[in-house]
Amino acid sequence: MSADVIKTDADETATLHETFEHPFCIGLDHPSLPGHFPGHPLVPGVILLEQVAMALRTWRGQRLARVMDAKFVAPLLPAETAVVRLTQAAAERLRFEIFRGDTLLARGTIEAAA
Repeated sequence: MSADVIKTDADETATLHETFEHPFCIGLDHPSLPGHFPGHPLVPGVILLEQVAMALRTWRGQRLARVMDAKFVAPLLPAETAVVRLTQAAAERLRFEIFRGDTLLARGTIEAAA
């Protein structure tokens, strides 16, 4: 699995957008999987949000204070590799996206706190 990545891109309005990418993989032995769903496990949304919080802590040393909105659009299966992408949106707000390859799994907005 690759290391965390920080990217900086300037758009046409010359605003700087800093992004951070955090790859992860939830193993088949994760304790949440037997109940979600028996016989056909999916990685629960709360575990995906935990990965968002871990990415924020790694990147900024901040904690996830609040999930403003979250939309889960595709499932993540155990042992699949995914990537959390965080992008600064405003003061303490960040956008998150979770991808498996080119497939968007989830997106939303969070607030960070020290």
